[in-house]
Amino acid sequence: MRIIRILLGVVAAAGMSACGVNPVTGKSEIQFVSEADEIKMGEENYAPMRQAEGGEMEVMPELTVYVSEVINKLAAVANRESNRNLPYEIKVLNTSVPNAWAMPGGKMAINRGLLTELKSESELAAVLGHEIVHAAARHGAKAQERGTLLQGALLAGTLGAAVGGVDGDTAAIALGAAGVGAQMVNMKYGRDQELEADAYGMRYMKLAGYDPQGAITLQETFVRLSNAHDAKSNFFEDLFASHPPSQERVDRNKAMAAELGSGGIIGEQEYQTRIAALTKAKPAYDKYDQAEAALKKKDYAAAKAATNEALKLLPMEGRFHQLLGEIEVIQKNYKAAIPHYEKAIQYNPKYFGSYLGGGVAQYESGNKAKAQEWLKRSNELLPTKPATDYLAKIAQERG
Repeated sequence: MRIIRILLGVVAAAGMSACGVNPVTGKSEIQFVSEADEIKMGEENYAPMRQAEGGEMEVMPELTVYVSEVINKLAAVANRESNRNLPYEIKVLNTSVPNAWAMPGGKMAINRGLLTELKSESELAAVLGHEIVHAAARHGAKAQERGTLLQGALLAGTLGAAVGGVDGDTAAIALGAAGVGAQMVNMKYGRDQELEADAYGMRYMKLAGYDPQGAITLQETFVRLSNAHDAKSNFFEDLFASHPPSQERVDRNKAMAAELGSGGIIGEQEYQTRIAALTKAKPAYDKYDQAEAALKKKDYAAAKAATNEALKLLPMEGRFHQLLGEIEVIQKNYKAAIPHYEKAIQYNPKYFGSYLGGGVAQYESGNKAKAQEWLKRSNELLPTKPATDYLAKIAQERG
């Protein structure tokens, strides 16, 4: 029992020695992760996270230019108000899933699927201001810290069980499973953190010159969608899982807007002008989504037809060419898949998926040298098990 008391004492001492003040709220809190560590964490995980979430909008780089302009206005306010110097950065990702996220240290992303749902620049500022607070108020860092404390407590409990007769291997397995589970749970922000991000995000909006009413209309839209029982509401599942809407958030936002005062940039016309290319291309992406749904049902003819319709509307979108390659690979038409992957790489040379699928098609077609080249590039962008398995096959065959 003595070792348990020592470990619990270490955890308690660490908590007392790591007390700090939240840079946004001014409240005291335990802090193990430094600002430098936050920034490093974001920098190390930002690129692979973007790859895993659909890659960047190579076909419309002007979208990232636009949202970066808005984020820079809000970031200047946030860093001044919180007395921090986070290197905020944002990218628009090529996925129809309506969502946005922020990593520790200020690395952020917003999906094209969410941009098409917004109605004004003030609503965009509401989304980005909310995500800025998640970074500025250390919400992601606190998730890491909670995991650290939880694992410390679990370690003491597990060793206690081992002392009571549980073998060491079982204890190690229990600790590992609990640690992974805690990390998964902590990926979602709690109610208090969501309300905090709304409130301070609206303050940053106002200070940056935006009308805070955008935060109200945004939440009202999300509440309506979450209450609807149709396919569109299901499409918002990822967004609502990580940022659950509620009437409470609408009411809190209304109260905050009354406190801050009306007035400021709404920017409906500006917003529609700046995302005009995406609005025009939405029917093409809708066809692409239909093609993916058909492919999941193994209706290859329908998937190919919908993808070709999408390509007629937006011929320079690499993801459409990639999907045609995937349809051929699934049907084991490997040689027919290669030209599609070549086009995908031509139009979207920074996305891992085209190199991965193309590498598989090249390998199965007998071109091991090209397969190795593309699979290596795929792993450089985002390490995956399939790419590594095929590279291992090539290495084994070469002795």
